[in-house]
Amino acid sequence: MRHPRIIIGGIGLAVVAAVGGVTAAAAGATPAASVPAAGHGAMAATVRTAPVTVAGKTETILVNAHGLPLYFYRPDTAAESFVTGGLARLWPPLTSAAPTAAGASGKVTVVHDAHGRQVAYNGHLLYTFTSDPAGRVTGQGFQNFFVATLGLAPATNSPSAATTIPAAPSGGYGY
Repeated sequence: MRHPRIIIGGIGLAVVAAVGGVTAAAAGATPAASVPAAGHGAMAATVRTAPVTVAGKTETILVNAHGLPLYFYRPDTAAESFVTGGLARLWPPLTSAAPTAAGASGKVTVVHDAHGRQVAYNGHLLYTFTSDPAGRVTGQGFQNFFVATLGLAPATNSPSAATTIPAAPSGGYGY
């Protein structure tokens, strides 16, 4: 009586092995412990350039090794990511222990933050957008994310200018 159960269990394991195994999430692990998706994980993340249409205009942007457009998040600082939780699931950080760059004129570095070893370009932490297919920008300006271009100015350690409150004009009214 036990032999049919063992055979059925063995067949089930063979099927799971044939289709690529069980993911950490399916095995009951927490999402933080699961293996990152290809192109976003710890393998060497090549940052390269590609001509892509952004808002109706062809621009040279940064893409990852799979051709997915790379974005930066305006509220981030050069040393800290503010992309967490559901936002990080929609905008996965580009991580790598030793990123390489091809065609990029700026500085590609690794920042140790909450996401691990996150790749930065000119001090801007980089992300992909889960809704983007390779070679196509669909997330420009969405949720304060902007496509990373070759001309992206170096970041500072303070929040970006988009979140900085301008000084009050000296008009004499004092309010």
